[in-house]
Amino acid sequence: MELIKNWLQRNLKGDPILWAIVLLFSFISIAVVYSATGTLAYKKMNGNTEAFLIKHTSLILLGLFFMWAAHRVDYRHYSRLSLYALLLSVPLLLFTFFMGGAVNEASRWLTIPVINQTFQPSDLAKLALISHLASMLSRRQQHLHDFKSTLLPVMLWVGVICGLIILSNASTALLLFATCMLLMFIGRVPLKHMAVMVGIGIVLGGAGLAAGQRLGTVMSRVTSFTDKTKKTPFQLEHSYIAIATGGIAGKGPGKSTERNILPHPYSDFIYAIIIEEYGLLGGAVVLFLYLAFLYRGLKTVMNSYGAFGGLLSAGLSFSLVLQALVNMGVAVGLGPITGLPLPLLSMGGTSLIFTGISIGIILAVSRGEREIRPMTGEPDDTARIPKVSVSY
Repeated sequence: MELIKNWLQRNLKGDPILWAIVLLFSFISIAVVYSATGTLAYKKMNGNTEAFLIKHTSLILLGLFFMWAAHRVDYRHYSRLSLYALLLSVPLLLFTFFMGGAVNEASRWLTIPVINQTFQPSDLAKLALISHLASMLSRRQQHLHDFKSTLLPVMLWVGVICGLIILSNASTALLLFATCMLLMFIGRVPLKHMAVMVGIGIVLGGAGLAAGQRLGTVMSRVTSFTDKTKKTPFQLEHSYIAIATGGIAGKGPGKSTERNILPHPYSDFIYAIIIEEYGLLGGAVVLFLYLAFLYRGLKTVMNSYGAFGGLLSAGLSFSLVLQALVNMGVAVGLGPITGLPLPLLSMGGTSLIFTGISIGIILAVSRGEREIRPMTGEPDDTARIPKVSVSY
């Protein structure tokens, strides 16, 4: 036992509670996805119901490996890597829009040759933009009122990446933009500059929607949510049924009936399946785990030695938890249908890998490494994030 404890201490650095939360999410994901994909596997795999279980478990393990690898890297290196990732993301997003694989009339996926695995460049772009935004804000903490040298580059990158994503994926673009705004607020950007940013975002976002592939879908989903005289959308109706029949304690693992009817029960509406099988108690536990994840991520922000580490951890933590809250909100009818998966729980491909990398970076920050001044090589304690103060 002592040998195992020593090995864990040597190899699993960072916040141990965050590690425990992620591992618990992994076990829940394997169990729920196995249940939710039973009918799909039977139809597509000639009755081999374990096919998706094996595939999803393999991707979970791969995501955990990338998380472990990312947490071993000095987080300061991500400042430089984020710029290269952004420069790579732009042509990938453009290529995907014009030449990518289309699902539900949206070009979001590229297929990786040889392994035949789909890949969404927006996953890379999200991670790169949040990391680079944290880097830019941390290096300009003393010049945040200088619009030309500080805010203009920030607005440029946020506008370009969100504008390219919204062409084919409006919900992801809007959530990423909201995360960037939240990160700018934490980074003490003046409110008047943020207001300009919001105005530009509305104009560019509207133009992107009009020029892209999702305007009709967005309009219909918003109308369905706001117009109560219209019939409840099919998938939302059966999400309500799953939640209502789950009760307090649920039907039990593997006993969902709505998984055979509800579209995408293993991704977009997996939270409804969780409540159906594990009840409101199970749904509350999942919600608590996400809030605990956010708390540990923000605790890492408070304990970080420099502005970059704090902003990086805050941005990635909010990005994952906000997406989770939106997904769960859609399942219970608190928002229009978005098509966003539930991070750490939904069945996915390379998205699980990018989620693992994001959490690995948060864990790297939680290791408490000091940022080094580029010229002197001394610990930069002066770059520590101050208390959030609002400027006008």
